[in-house]
Amino acid sequence: MIYLDTHVVVWLYAGKGEDLSDRARQLIEASASILISPMVLLELDYLHETGRITIGSNPIFDNLHQQIGLDTCERPFHDVIRLASKQTWTRDPFDRIITAQAAIAQNFLITKDTIIRHHYAQAAW
Repeated sequence: MIYLDTHVVVWLYAGKGEDLSDRARQLIEASASILISPMVLLELDYLHETGRITIGSNPIFDNLHQQIGLDTCERPFHDVIRLASKQTWTRDPFDRIITAQAAIAQNFLITKDTIIRHHYAQAAW
């Protein structure tokens, strides 16, 4: 089971899988379950509303669900927030929750974000 960070979802949707590292591609291809935090959906909508991407979360998610079997994690929100509140290395609520979602069961989180990779041992690029 692996989790994807928001920028990875955007790149995959845009057909820019070549922007991923070899290791990230291998982990995605080898995983039986590819998940995102529901917070990724909110961040996608935020990026759309601020004009940084041209499409909202629903078409992106629907496309990647069909293409690679992407799904959202259904862990209880309270459990995620409890762990996210301990992620004091960042003030970014998106990064805190996305990382906590993966960290509950020590799953890989595919991200290029160097800060996340520095603070979460299971973050991979």
